[in-house]
Amino acid sequence: MVAGSMKHLVEVEAGKEAAGEAPSAGPTYRCAAGGHPASPPAVPGLDSCWDIFRLSVERCPDNRMLGRREIVDGKAGEYTWLTYKQVYDTVIKVGAAIRSCGVGKGGRCGMYGVNTPEWVISMQACNAHGIYCVPLYDTLGAGAVEFVLCHAEVQIAFVEEKKIGEVLKTFPNTTKYLKTIVSFGKVTPELKEKVEYNGLSIYSWEEFLQLGGEENFELPLKEKDDICTIMYTSGTTGDPKGVLISNKSIITLVSAVDKFLSNSNEELREDDVYISYLPLAHIFDRVIEEVFIRHGASIGFWRGDVKLLVEDIGELKPTVFCAVPRVLDRIYGGLQDKITSGGFLKKTLFNVAYKYKQGNMLKGSKHEEAAAVFDRLVFTKVKRGLGGRVRLILSGAAPLSRHVEEYLRVVTCSHVLQGYGLTETCAGSFVSLPNNMSMLGTVGPPVPYVEARLESVPEMGYDALASETPRGEICIRGDTLFSGYYKRDDLTKEVLVDGWFHTGDIGEWQPDGSMKIIDRKKNIFKLSQGEYVAVENLENIFGQTLGVDSIWIYGNSFESSLVAVVNPNKQALERWAESNGVTGDFATICEDPKAKEFVLGELTKMGKEKKLKGFELIRALHLDPAPFDMERDLITPTFKKKRPQLLKHYQSIIDSMYKSMK
Repeated sequence: MVAGSMKHLVEVEAGKEAAGEAPSAGPTYRCAAGGHPASPPAVPGLDSCWDIFRLSVERCPDNRMLGRREIVDGKAGEYTWLTYKQVYDTVIKVGAAIRSCGVGKGGRCGMYGVNTPEWVISMQACNAHGIYCVPLYDTLGAGAVEFVLCHAEVQIAFVEEKKIGEVLKTFPNTTKYLKTIVSFGKVTPELKEKVEYNGLSIYSWEEFLQLGGEENFELPLKEKDDICTIMYTSGTTGDPKGVLISNKSIITLVSAVDKFLSNSNEELREDDVYISYLPLAHIFDRVIEEVFIRHGASIGFWRGDVKLLVEDIGELKPTVFCAVPRVLDRIYGGLQDKITSGGFLKKTLFNVAYKYKQGNMLKGSKHEEAAAVFDRLVFTKVKRGLGGRVRLILSGAAPLSRHVEEYLRVVTCSHVLQGYGLTETCAGSFVSLPNNMSMLGTVGPPVPYVEARLESVPEMGYDALASETPRGEICIRGDTLFSGYYKRDDLTKEVLVDGWFHTGDIGEWQPDGSMKIIDRKKNIFKLSQGEYVAVENLENIFGQTLGVDSIWIYGNSFESSLVAVVNPNKQALERWAESNGVTGDFATICEDPKAKEFVLGELTKMGKEKKLKGFELIRALHLDPAPFDMERDLITPTFKKKRPQLLKHYQSIIDSMYKSMK
């Protein structure tokens, strides 16, 4: 593969041979579209996240900004909206109230709860006064909430009403720093008493709005390099790390998303609508919301309940939908079920329409031109399920399976784009391009203003300078990078070397210049016969097996073979059981030796089809009806597997699997 043929990339620096400690590195690339400048053009007056909001308030004060569903007599009604100007006026009040509590520029303010208009308003108040916004996620347990409050020395925290109890559990350790709690809703007398007993103040949202009185606090000067948020990443090992993100990182990424969309003729407009449900505590949602605010577009919030999300979408009718693979897998599963149960004629029509449209898209047709008739007859129903107006679906945070991505590209009548990035790179560093079926299963080329290269990992056999297929650790450079880990220079130095951030992910450049994630640098172990196993890569391969929702593979240097725990797909396994005379509920079927044998056979078929070596095949497995979840601490909030915890949880099962093979 010659670099010249990678049409979506432009080389800005040649590759380097290994020197001393440093491994060899491939060439440095930027995306080729739009003249490939290194940084966005300067916009006068745009130096901070506060300016993103302020400029939109000046430009379009009466546009709808934040919406939520009115609950009347326990029933959810229509979305009601606050305009940019209304939000601005409230932000000024909240800012004055924060300042009157003695918190000013460089202070730290916690945010804890599901996405709501108040969350964004409080965040903007922090932006206005140069206060670091420190999100606490919903899914970090009490231990982690305490850790972040203490580590970031949070002085004031805005908290969802039903989460205040979680914050109380962190007393007295956190009260050294934390002096004020503000509820996004009301405060019960019992809570007020408990909080005040510990020497803190607590306010309801309405009380807090009055606290600043008429006093006018001047907004401090904010520089591009000032930190605007400390995002703690859950991490698969050890304590959460506080990622310092500057105004410049967010502004650069917002500009990059804009440039990417305009290169694809999909510019955002003021009448675009976004559904806010992915946690604002994560960089992915935070950055997309900043992009919407930059355009004076609208953000509608869900009610905070996964079961009601589809209903909220139907009411809001968003034009852009961001999701993590788990949500898209659910949508895919739901559609599959509908079609299977739709009777022979409907099913046949759907399959004919799918094959026809897919064929044209693979030949290069744009999705809206590939099968206009079938779009009207068949696929509009799918589109209506997402409100009827979605034109852009973005997937991030974890890899989306190829078959789900392809299916959704064909049936949703919108662009389905997969992105890749980390908190440390301010979210999206790579995004696949619209109308490019050749990019299925990849994360596309780098976004504008981001530079990328691969570094060789000799111990795993990955060579970034290989002429055929360059592979190696993905490294990223540019203004979107974080400013370091808070109070952890040691960890910062490990991953930031000569301006390059080392992601720990192994990638492979594709002939068209898109990037494919194939492995994780750390998840490698040796089997007893001395063979290295890259477990992430195997999980990606076996994860494509029909009937497998999720798989965790384990091996160690005392054993010569691999074992696995599989979350089987409920519908698929129940269908198999029915036609094979296996009875009982889902959990009972999972215990049945015949069911295990069936799934193991399917995995082996997939392994052989993908030409895996003998020692890479699974030799024994356990079927767990309960998906890997955060409640048992088996995955992070972005659905990455916590391997040490998985091993601890399934240790006795692993031991008995190895015993049974001896």
